[in-house]
Amino acid sequence: MRVVVPVAAERPKTRLADVLTGEERLEFALAMLADVLRAVRGAGGDPEVLATAPLEADAPVTVDDRPLTPAVNAALDDLPTSVVMADLPLATPASLERLFATAGDVVIAPGRGGGTNALVVRHSEFRADYHGGSFLKHRAAAAKLGSLGVVDSHRLATDVDERSDLVELLVHGDGAAADWLRDAGFELVERESRLAVTR
Repeated sequence: MRVVVPVAAERPKTRLADVLTGEERLEFALAMLADVLRAVRGAGGDPEVLATAPLEADAPVTVDDRPLTPAVNAALDDLPTSVVMADLPLATPASLERLFATAGDVVIAPGRGGGTNALVVRHSEFRADYHGGSFLKHRAAAAKLGSLGVVDSHRLATDVDERSDLVELLVHGDGAAADWLRDAGFELVERESRLAVTR
């Protein structure tokens, strides 16, 4: 399956600015992208990177500096197509195989907080809308067009945007992004009943 992997290459992961410099955020984003590309290939997908600026990646790169929604919709020109976000370093071949195999004109893997972390689009009239609460919007749009599939997956729901998300990556991750964090000096610490990260 064709898999489009959007990545913000100009100002990646701005919500991690309190723990990472601009250069570090780009390095970390590229490590997460590498994990996602490996998982996509392991699931039999054919990945294409959709980047806001030129970057080096182990896949063909298309540069589109428009916001996420119009850039993704422009990429939905050859169906079926999956859209898998580049900040899902816990994604595995098994979790993506499940996504690709789920029946439906549109298949959605929701993220925590109501976002959409991955899609499979098989209906030519479907258009993405990644603004607030995108899962609910995508679910409603898909229901009007035809059949809908939803994939409930911890690994696909865990996008890394904020400091607290780093805990999940250090607990469950074993790829390039987790290695990058450990090499950068991040580690888990106990905070009452929860784990946190420190550097």
